[in-house]
Amino acid sequence: MATKQRNQIQKGSHRGMQVVLTEDVPNLGKQGEVVEVRAGYGRNYLIPRGMATLPTAHNLRLLERYKIRVKQAREARIADLKALAEQIQRMAGITIEANATPEGHLYGSVGAAEIAKGLRGKGLLIDAEMVRIEGPIKETGVYAVKLNLGYEIETEVRVAVIGPQEKK
Repeated sequence: MATKQRNQIQKGSHRGMQVVLTEDVPNLGKQGEVVEVRAGYGRNYLIPRGMATLPTAHNLRLLERYKIRVKQAREARIADLKALAEQIQRMAGITIEANATPEGHLYGSVGAAEIAKGLRGKGLLIDAEMVRIEGPIKETGVYAVKLNLGYEIETEVRVAVIGPQEKK
């Protein structure tokens, strides 16, 4: 009587589970790498979300084909982000209106979400996570705000925060 053979999960040198990443995972590895993770993290998080697969011969062959397509898509994305960075550099800046006292102190603050919304209003696809400011802006004035667009592409935009009485 033949017994069914079970697929064994490969163990790493630290007794963890080995998986092949199908996409970049922060603080873990790049797409296509074989990494060792805790069994629960691999089984319950990475594999169900499609971020990793088990390193079988079939999956490794599929991954090689997938890597080529992903590389082409990544190169196209980097070219788009560089064009976006050049477009932001050519732009004069954005103006954000906020409620402020006559002395220039804001009643609230201007944060990454407001700056991203102002840039989206100019037709630029910027998320709040891309905006890098040390803390919220609490006074009127002109600020140079750094933008991290991804893939190590960074640029800077001028943000003018004005009160309602300064509007012309």
